[in-house]
Amino acid sequence: MSQQMQFPPGAPVPTGAPAPQAARNGLGIAALVLGVIGALSGLIPLMFWFAGTLGLLALIFGLVGRGRAKRGQATNKGVALAGVLLGVASLILSVVGAVITFTAVKDTVDEINKSLETSTAQPKSGDDDAAGTGGGSKGKVGEALHAGDTAEYDTGLSVTVSKATAYTVGEFAVGHKEGQKAYKITVQLENKGKEKFDSTLTLVEARAGKDGKAAEQIFDGTVGEGFNGKILPGKSASVEFAFDAPAGAKNLDVEVTPGLEHEASQWDLGL
Repeated sequence: MSQQMQFPPGAPVPTGAPAPQAARNGLGIAALVLGVIGALSGLIPLMFWFAGTLGLLALIFGLVGRGRAKRGQATNKGVALAGVLLGVASLILSVVGAVITFTAVKDTVDEINKSLETSTAQPKSGDDDAAGTGGGSKGKVGEALHAGDTAEYDTGLSVTVSKATAYTVGEFAVGHKEGQKAYKITVQLENKGKEKFDSTLTLVEARAGKDGKAAEQIFDGTVGEGFNGKILPGKSASVEFAFDAPAGAKNLDVEVTPGLEHEASQWDLGL
């Protein structure tokens, strides 16, 4: 009669050979996925930062995955190697994209600075007439112009300011104070360039008196309404402005800024 082995209650029963551990392939797969996305992102120069980040992660995960494969903990050695190579490719594309992006930004800034430099006004002396038109030799950039002088810009735009004449303020005018004197000027914009010029943003300001305080602009019907619309090549536009100055003021300093692309020019007008 055969005897059957008895085991104490709760004792482990031997079941044979131990079960094999599952392969740890996660890092190798992650390296491959990150490497593919990083390489594709690197093809777009502006995405250099994203490609560089994913490439670095793919390189790290791929190297760790290859180490696991060598130790027998993973079975996807080829996948991990592909992740490493794609990570390196992503880093290279990231560097190339950064160089392209920064170069493009630098070239753009240089072009903007060059454009601003070439739009500097070239003052041109003229006759001191009421119409404010005149010609003559060019003066130094930045010097004060006088009545009738013309500031010419390399863009083809020219600005002329007439002499200041006494102005009688209307009953419903705004900006005039009792005891002050009002003066009127005419500002003319002439477009000698090849493109339309938008005059809407043209700014006309003035200062008067010994202290050089801002002279209040007077709005009186069409006087002071400002420039509006675009000026075609070969055409010009004129607008009348009026300013309030102290009774004893001897000069009216007028500054005209023709839009954002041109520097301001100044006129020193005797009163």
